[in-house]
Amino acid sequence: MQVANKKIVAVIPARMGSSRFPGKPLCPILGRPMIEHVYCRTAMSATLDAVWVATCDQEICDAVHAFGGQALMTSPRHERASDRVAEAMTSLEADIVVMVQGDEPMVHPEMIDAAVAPLLEDERIICVNLALPIDDEGDFENPNTIKVVMDAENFAVYMSREAIPTRQLKSFGQIPAYKQVCIIPFTAKSLTLFNQLPPTPLEQAESIDMLRYIEHGFKVKMVATHHRTQAVDTEQDRLLVEKLMRDDPLLNAYK
Repeated sequence: MQVANKKIVAVIPARMGSSRFPGKPLCPILGRPMIEHVYCRTAMSATLDAVWVATCDQEICDAVHAFGGQALMTSPRHERASDRVAEAMTSLEADIVVMVQGDEPMVHPEMIDAAVAPLLEDERIICVNLALPIDDEGDFENPNTIKVVMDAENFAVYMSREAIPTRQLKSFGQIPAYKQVCIIPFTAKSLTLFNQLPPTPLEQAESIDMLRYIEHGFKVKMVATHHRTQAVDTEQDRLLVEKLMRDDPLLNAYK
């Protein structure tokens, strides 16, 4: 559906060449490739007009077409998911582009609706990320978890794979800690801008797309979510997700 005369499209970047878990978009989860779970759950969002997978691998493109999804091919040269989505956008008509990470099979459609809302309410906002409280010290220390520190108006100050905001306390949890979650809506203009900005030292050191915006002086709005997801970065993650999703009611709603 079109909201406030804005066409909103989700793009799921996916590639076979993950350094931590090669081929993970097609890894099986409860009898379906992971990319199918991400696609089907994303498509349930009431906010979206369309969903596409952007990939540089024909295997992924074929798998998406096999379950009835839409996919387009992009350059194999992209190092950042946001750059892949920016290329995909040049082939799509959209006012708002929602990047949904392809390794988040537990994504909930309500997360997409909540993340898009600020872009429809305030034209000054160019990019939104979701933030979830970290309640597990192992998650806090895990370099696969992207931590985020926010200012008083819930704009991102910094993101890191390190344990931020601090370890200098007697016990974990004395100061709230948050992690970035898998939904990132951009205005079409801001995604084009992202693609035109040169990569930055901290972005490259941390391997976090949003640091390109932050280092260049642009603001990233953070929105709280209560939906808990689990990214798949290892085979152990895949097994955990299978266990967590086994009784998920959304499974029965896949088309």
